[in-house]
Amino acid sequence: MTEVTEKVERAIARFDRVARQLDERGGPSRDAATRERRRLNAGLGRTAVRAAVAVGVIWLATVVIGLVKPIGMFGFLAALLVTAIVAGFVVSRGGRQTVTSAAPSTDLPNGAMVDRFDSYIYRARAALPAPAKAEIDAMARILPSLKQTLERVETLDPTAQDARRLMSIHLPGLIERYERVPSAYRQELDGEGKTVDQRLVEGLSAARSALAEVSEQLARADVAALETQGRFIESRYGQERIDSESAPNS
Repeated sequence: MTEVTEKVERAIARFDRVARQLDERGGPSRDAATRERRRLNAGLGRTAVRAAVAVGVIWLATVVIGLVKPIGMFGFLAALLVTAIVAGFVVSRGGRQTVTSAAPSTDLPNGAMVDRFDSYIYRARAALPAPAKAEIDAMARILPSLKQTLERVETLDPTAQDARRLMSIHLPGLIERYERVPSAYRQELDGEGKTVDQRLVEGLSAARSALAEVSEQLARADVAALETQGRFIESRYGQERIDSESAPNS
């Protein structure tokens, strides 16, 4: 009987693993993974540049010192040691910043905050139940357009402030509180007959709707501004006006 149970458990685990792999391949989840890889590659590139600059400065200083006074073998070894220490520090510090899974900092610029939030929910997604993952995927789908509109808005803009608080405080707080609840208690009903999982999904859904509304509001403001500018140009430089100004005086 124990052997049969173990086989069933292995089969279930294998099915969950395959389902998870299929889930990660498609749609918004795949797009989010692509954006995360781009951010990681960009972070690694910046770290490599900083390390190269630091090493270059060290060896330039070594050459200058050597021209003034021979440094000898011990000086050369000391330069190698300093190079290794500095390069290791830059790489390790840059690596930690690149792979961090913390929520966005409240002092980030708008565009950087959307990027950091995108990375945060991508990394948090794996620990959430399936309905919550669907909400995360729907939220991730709107982030590229949200970033495009928020980047053109001042940080202190009231609409931007609402989105920033949601991405840096409220939604990460919801996910972190969910993660603190032991799995054995997540299906218990609360006073309103809802489970912890249901509360999480409802909160994510509300957050997704709020971010979508912010994105739409900012986009409509851009459309209205374009319309106003177009009407001004048409009234100022329209063909009829040009024809009237170019016509000879009677």
